[in-house]
Amino acid sequence: MADGSAKRTPLAILLAAPRGFCAGVDRAILIVERAIAKFGAPVYVRHEIVHNRFVVETLERKGAIFVDELDQVPDGFPVIFSAHGVPKDVPAEAAKRKLVYFDATCPLVSKVHAEAEHHFAAGRHILLIGHAGHPEVVGTIGQLPPGAVTLVQNAAEAETIDLPDPKNMAFITQTTLSVDDTADIVDALTRRFPDVVGPRKEDICYATTNRQAAVKAIAKRAEAIIVVGAPNSSNSMRLVEVAAAAGCTRARLVQRAAEIDWSWLTGIRRLGITAGASAPEVLVQEVIAACRQRYDVAIEEVHVTNEDVHFNLPRALSA
Repeated sequence: MADGSAKRTPLAILLAAPRGFCAGVDRAILIVERAIAKFGAPVYVRHEIVHNRFVVETLERKGAIFVDELDQVPDGFPVIFSAHGVPKDVPAEAAKRKLVYFDATCPLVSKVHAEAEHHFAAGRHILLIGHAGHPEVVGTIGQLPPGAVTLVQNAAEAETIDLPDPKNMAFITQTTLSVDDTADIVDALTRRFPDVVGPRKEDICYATTNRQAAVKAIAKRAEAIIVVGAPNSSNSMRLVEVAAAAGCTRARLVQRAAEIDWSWLTGIRRLGITAGASAPEVLVQEVIAACRQRYDVAIEEVHVTNEDVHFNLPRALSA
């Protein structure tokens, strides 16, 4: 009997590299796993450790309990703060309650926190480029007293923002923004406020920058792009936007292969696939496997750079 796969439509998959987990996400997940191994289940986690339901549900099966606020953590149980960072009053409250806690904040987010505190100590008002309500933005603003930080979400706001002392301010950014959109906002701010102080090194993290560069590389050739990630993941949503801006307007986010609308891919011969920094590789392979069930698939990995970043665990969990 002839192999039925011979009748399948050819599909070239352009697989972006780097994609998926970054060092900060790896570290955050490992902190939860090590805490469960050390203290036993349950271990509490304030907010999603990273923005991915598959990751969260996997950790729940291992003994993690995710809560919205610290007051949902019973006395005597360990608690972990998410990779996005938390306002200063959260660890202060944990210490007041004598809870064992571990901060899984990505070190690159912590760097932005340190910049904010440095500028505040120098008497500067701080402009934070970011998205309102995102946990990282909430955590960064929460490092300082109320009124110390003004949020700037887009270039239009940068063009109209009015500050009392434009000669004494600094800007910092959320780590997961669009590189190109942020450059436009920074250009507007530096043009309007020539004395504004910026970061010594860009705040947008290496993983966000690299994944956007990789999706731009495949967008030049792909007829459609699937971004594996969560709708509440800033870096994943930015990949969809970057793909469209780079020329592949047929770009969509999916959390799992089961969400793919195959009719949307009718007539497509070159499909790009990438994943946000909080999406595990197993979900990318799940999408590829689903494609193989329907198409005669050939894969080309489009590689733009190597990543060798590693972040250490808290000392109490590193043994």
